[in-house]
Amino acid sequence: MAAKIKRAYFCKECGYESPKWLGRCPACGEWNTFAEHVAAKEPSTAAMRLPGMPRAEAQRVKEIRERDIERIDTGIGELNRVLGGGLVPGSLILLGGEPGIGKSTLSLQMALCDNRLRTLYVSGEESAEQIKMRATRLGIANEECIVYPETQLENIIAQIDESRPQVVVIDSIQTMYTETVESSAGSVTQIRECAAALLRCAKTSGVAIFVIGHITKDGVIAGPKILEHIVDVVLQFEGDANNTYRILRGIKNRFGATYEIGVFDMREEGLRQVDNPSEILLSHYDEPLSGISVGAAVDGIRPYLIEVQALVSGAAYGTPQRSATGFDSKRLNMLLAVLEKRVGMKMFTKDVFLNFAGGFKVSDTGMDLAVVAAVISSYYDRPLQEGVCCTGEIGLSGEVRPSPRCEQRISEAARLGFRRIVVSGFMQKSLKRQKGIEVVFVNSIEQLPKALF
Repeated sequence: MAAKIKRAYFCKECGYESPKWLGRCPACGEWNTFAEHVAAKEPSTAAMRLPGMPRAEAQRVKEIRERDIERIDTGIGELNRVLGGGLVPGSLILLGGEPGIGKSTLSLQMALCDNRLRTLYVSGEESAEQIKMRATRLGIANEECIVYPETQLENIIAQIDESRPQVVVIDSIQTMYTETVESSAGSVTQIRECAAALLRCAKTSGVAIFVIGHITKDGVIAGPKILEHIVDVVLQFEGDANNTYRILRGIKNRFGATYEIGVFDMREEGLRQVDNPSEILLSHYDEPLSGISVGAAVDGIRPYLIEVQALVSGAAYGTPQRSATGFDSKRLNMLLAVLEKRVGMKMFTKDVFLNFAGGFKVSDTGMDLAVVAAVISSYYDRPLQEGVCCTGEIGLSGEVRPSPRCEQRISEAARLGFRRIVVSGFMQKSLKRQKGIEVVFVNSIEQLPKALF
């Protein structure tokens, strides 16, 4: 008896699965996004084991032998940092980001790096001539790189078996399709089946596969959520199209730390690595200006200093405006309420605009003190002292709490020539003294103006 063909309905936006058609998705709330997809036939018991794969044996934990994994150098130091030291053989990496952010450029630079890395670049969006033009613009060439414009998964796996590369780049997963699924490329079922097949290929052959994925209008990776669970590493490429700086952020990593970042500068000749992010996030002015402060932030295990700009002016239209670029607007409203309650500043009559230099998005709560310092400086129209930076978290009662990795923040400020740094007074006993910089301790937000001016 032939196996039944399973039919299901999937949401195009979030990948929610339903046995019947629904007008509105219960997961993401979007309307008219369900489409019918025919899944693959149910496999028999004999076909559930992949050919060439021996049956796994159950072992006790103490009997399992560990082996050192030799990582593959991608030739890009910032990418190696986010991956945890390089590519792991047999891993599946997913890279997501907005259109035009530089995903294909980063992948092609990795494939063309002069590090004798055998790379198979599979392109389903561009022809071989277009890739050649972009490679010429980047100005690098790797004789070991093979360009293969193809979208059918079976042909891609056959090419991997034939060429035996060390790294495979799939650009992109939304353009790939397999003949075992009766749906168009980019559908939820196709993405899921292609990702599962690529994972099996990576684990059986030991080839590291780098997959590029599109994102939806909400900023999440397009396709079913299971796609992020299948892969070993999920990388997010962030940045503002109007700015040249890009951030590569690790969202998931089975072989290293998560929330590590790599910073790049998008130029005409490609992506340039930024080894010291503080150098691009700090501005130099001829004379001191009000509303500008410097905060010591940490993203992952990487400290950097960033400039915070605030503008406080009278509300001309009754209801005060609150605008924050690169910072959580709800947290800004909380900090303004604390200023009004604990310091007595009449923020309910003021418009407040906040901006972070370079178009960076900062979610570190240790930047609270720097944000408040910029607001106070603009409110009183008094510039802060030169060579002063801040780090600390502010609570609802106005207390200044310690920020994580405070010693690394202080060391980074001292390395860049700052003379003073304002931190939480609760760390006065545990904090080690740093050479070349004065540490000022404040316990509450009421003590901050005296420490700044």
